[in-house]
Amino acid sequence: MCEDRRVHDAVLSWYAAHARDLPWRAHDRTPWGVLVSEVMLQQTPVTRVEPVWREWMARWPRPADLAATESGEAIRAWGRLGYPRRALRLHGAARVITERHGGAVPAEYDDLIALPGVGEYTAAAVSVFAFGARRSVLDTNVRRVLARTVTGTRYPPTAPTAAERRLADDLLPDEAEAPAWSVAVMELGAVVCTARSPRCTQCPIASSCAWRRAGHPDDDGPPRRGQPWTGTDRQARGRLMAVLREAHGPVPKDQLDAVWSHAMQRERALDGLVADGLVEPLDGQHYRLPRA
Repeated sequence: MCEDRRVHDAVLSWYAAHARDLPWRAHDRTPWGVLVSEVMLQQTPVTRVEPVWREWMARWPRPADLAATESGEAIRAWGRLGYPRRALRLHGAARVITERHGGAVPAEYDDLIALPGVGEYTAAAVSVFAFGARRSVLDTNVRRVLARTVTGTRYPPTAPTAAERRLADDLLPDEAEAPAWSVAVMELGAVVCTARSPRCTQCPIASSCAWRRAGHPDDDGPPRRGQPWTGTDRQARGRLMAVLREAHGPVPKDQLDAVWSHAMQRERALDGLVADGLVEPLDGQHYRLPRA
């Protein structure tokens, strides 16, 4: 317990001095702003998210504002953040919040996880960062910090385990400090205890790190590698979506054909976008963003 207290104090003091100034952490943040940020930040860097988040919050400051617009506008405003199904899920969540929760993001974990596109991590993050719940939040950064400092391994398992959850729960400080602790550990993993180039000399708990004390062993697998992009179906989908986002009306099929030369891959990508509800096919070989 004494060791835990020293670790808590060191991490919280470091965070107070070095935390990035992000709008969804501001004192005037709203639960809706926190939810939007958490969905946008999934597999997307902060530097790309922040300008889009600001635009979204200026345009749709409340769930009801987004719920009242067409889903295609949410996709258009998503821009180039990637994985645009997240925009559809946020739109769906805004509708549920408006229709079932009086327009206010619910505080309870069970209500949060019932929202479209909200999984265990996002529900936990919103309950902690928006409502101050005492609950562990396990994102990739937190899991990496705990793997190194406590278990002495360079990387955590591919998917969260029951042992990781128990460890995170055991390390939570009391209710007053738990939310700050959760965001502080997340920030530590994002800017100091990074995946490929950890800055151990800047770490406030380096002296307590089991991985460092063991000599930084690298026998637990290679670093996680990013997914390929060039020439993939994802790139093809992105090209097609870019045309549709920039259009002010239905787009003829030949205009979509022109942006990706591989016919079979292009058709597969377009069919996938339609199946995902991101694109609406019209009569006469035209396509548009959905209006439902």
